[in-house]
Amino acid sequence: MYVIGERINGMFADVKEAIQAKDASVIQDLAKRQLAAGARALDVNSGPATSDAQGALLWMAEAIREVTDAPIVIDTAKWDVMQAVIPNVAGEKLINSTKADPEAAMEYIALAAANNAGLIGLTIDADGVPGNIDKRVELGAQLIAVASDIGLPMDHLFIDPVILPVNVSPNNPDHCLQAIGQLRSFADPPPHLVLGLSNVSQRCANRSLINRTYVTMAIAHGLDAAIMDPLDTELMDAVFTAELLMGRMVYCDSYLQAARQTKN
Repeated sequence: MYVIGERINGMFADVKEAIQAKDASVIQDLAKRQLAAGARALDVNSGPATSDAQGALLWMAEAIREVTDAPIVIDTAKWDVMQAVIPNVAGEKLINSTKADPEAAMEYIALAAANNAGLIGLTIDADGVPGNIDKRVELGAQLIAVASDIGLPMDHLFIDPVILPVNVSPNNPDHCLQAIGQLRSFADPPPHLVLGLSNVSQRCANRSLINRTYVTMAIAHGLDAAIMDPLDTELMDAVFTAELLMGRMVYCDSYLQAARQTKN
């Protein structure tokens, strides 16, 4: 499971304060702790309150690079910011994210290909988040086609079927599971399938339980990546156990410890 740590985000008070104070130690500590917990990559988002998103993202990326060479996932909805930041991030990197609108998809996928970066593509178009399985699959297929045309390798493409909170859209979690299963068959090798896991439980009771249950279901359907909180030990234990039961690791009594060591 390609776990992308979600905690370096300006929406969290500690990160927001660190950005304002230019306190790199907070960012670096979060990077190291998430990787030690089993994350493979680090999502980096300056948050909505940052006046200089470009400067903040570059500063955070540089701070992270001082302590790790793990992939950095630049998370911004602003095209001009993404264009300016991605070429200046050292080492492995991913773009988070593009929608499936043809024009936007072509721009973002071309940017990823030109910078040897990965790309997260959302199954969203001008009409918003699809209300059914077929539309999600159609938009995912469009992203695969554009990536193939431009020359972005499938192992650089992460398709996100866009999970919504279960208290808002009760059928959405199942739609995402079915789309994940179908999209894995659209290319050989297939693209990665990714979710912003915490969204499924947004403003719900029993958030951690919902997250743990859903991620195991998604892994069984073919999910192989997630933006999530690796500092939630029970959540990571659920991920490792699901991978064990899917035959992706060999059982031993200390498999949880072994899984964490393998990820680092």
